[in-house]
Amino acid sequence: MNKHPLDVAPKASEIRTHFGDMRGWIEHLKKNGELHEINVEVDWNCELGTITRRAFGNGDGPALLFNRIKDYTDGRCTQVFTGGLSKYSRLAMMFGLPKDASITDLVGAARKAYSSRVPPVVVKTGPVKENIIKGDDINLFDFPVPLWHRLDGGRYINTMQGTITRDLVTGRLNVGLYRGMIGKKNTIPVLLWRPQNWGQDMLKYKAKSEEMPVAFVYGWEPSLPFCAASPVPPDVSEYDVMGAIRGAPVELVDCETVPLQVPATAEIVVEGYISSDPETFEMEMPFGEYTGYFGGDQALRHKVRVTCIMHRNKPIFRGTLEGTMPKMLNENSIMSSVQRAALAWNILERSGVPGVTDVHCPPANNGTTLMIQLRQTYRGQAKQAAAAIWGSSAAHMRYKHIWVVDEDIDIHDYGAIDWAYAYRVNAAEDDIIFFPGTFGSAIDPSTRLKYRDAEFYGTGKWCRVLIDATVNLDFEGEEKYHGERYPPMVKPEPQDWELVERRWHEYGF
Repeated sequence: MNKHPLDVAPKASEIRTHFGDMRGWIEHLKKNGELHEINVEVDWNCELGTITRRAFGNGDGPALLFNRIKDYTDGRCTQVFTGGLSKYSRLAMMFGLPKDASITDLVGAARKAYSSRVPPVVVKTGPVKENIIKGDDINLFDFPVPLWHRLDGGRYINTMQGTITRDLVTGRLNVGLYRGMIGKKNTIPVLLWRPQNWGQDMLKYKAKSEEMPVAFVYGWEPSLPFCAASPVPPDVSEYDVMGAIRGAPVELVDCETVPLQVPATAEIVVEGYISSDPETFEMEMPFGEYTGYFGGDQALRHKVRVTCIMHRNKPIFRGTLEGTMPKMLNENSIMSSVQRAALAWNILERSGVPGVTDVHCPPANNGTTLMIQLRQTYRGQAKQAAAAIWGSSAAHMRYKHIWVVDEDIDIHDYGAIDWAYAYRVNAAEDDIIFFPGTFGSAIDPSTRLKYRDAEFYGTGKWCRVLIDATVNLDFEGEEKYHGERYPPMVKPEPQDWELVERRWHEYGF
């Protein structure tokens, strides 16, 4: 049996993975054979996105640094970096673990980081303030933002950034990851939903008829996009969790035009304000979303009115390709596999669900499906686990389907999961449970269009499902099976297995 992931993972206080900035992270990847540089000219218009799609592969491709972008070989910004977290080995490096660490070990490291806090510190200045652009000089098109997909509604600048907002009441700084595209040269229409942390922040500004200040950070250490994409509890600042991952406080500087703080060594920062007045909205969408489908039609959405751009000398733009399909993974899917499993496991532990031995989210579905392995000691344990997950704020847009299996089933092996589904699930015995009418994703194409109306419902409307593939403890023990509920499995006896293992090479294998 595997060691408990919290026993394998290093203590948060022992982790030392601060790279200084994104350039330090890129150099670290280069030294470890994890970076591929593309030095020929590449078109920002779909070619860059298509290269990225093919290179990401099934989660086994390198990080990419594009050094020559069409129309951007000279000017403010000439490079694009992507794929820094599109492979498990690079997530391991972020956590300070060996490159070949198991997914369960990565989940354990994330669990510890989510439970730890290293607050940031504010410094007077930093490299991000080397260039400060305001007024008519603001032009988002000065940066080589790709058109990632041919059918995207525009050039999506917000794909792997950190979105900084502040709780108007508590002062908590939130760092989220929400999509946004370039509208005009100084506007970014965005997707803002009420259940999200920045959506909750926005409601407090709206109640006072004030615009909400926001800052976008493009390019810093890998812990920034990782934490920004994690559903950290609303009262916790992601900056504190980043500090726990890197083993050192995040150094922040004040923005120029908004009352927010950003990493001092960030590559690019865009500052601005968002109004809740529909008269200020701009068209946004469609966008190739995490589901692998394009996320709806064009619609009027909240717009960021850009008031300042700060950037380093010769900054490197950080973005990523969104959307997963079978055998086509990306950064979000690999990150979600670890993030969502770690958060779910912490929820189960806090809720008092006993016997959990492993938790996994297959990367292809970005945490929409959750696998739980547990040591079952009483009937209804699987239902208790599902109820704990679905009752949490982390369940927004994730954990639509939950599978629960016994500890003899490897949840990282879909063949094992399928076997358990075939022979331990009986719908007539309440092993398949529906939980309808819950909050969920408004961009899930399997949901009827009317239930994807986020303006009406606040978010999407889902029917969730639990598949309890554990041995049914309602069954009576059978005398011929020595009181066991199920017949014995067809595994070889230990002495027979040991004999064959010992003679394996003699058999010519």
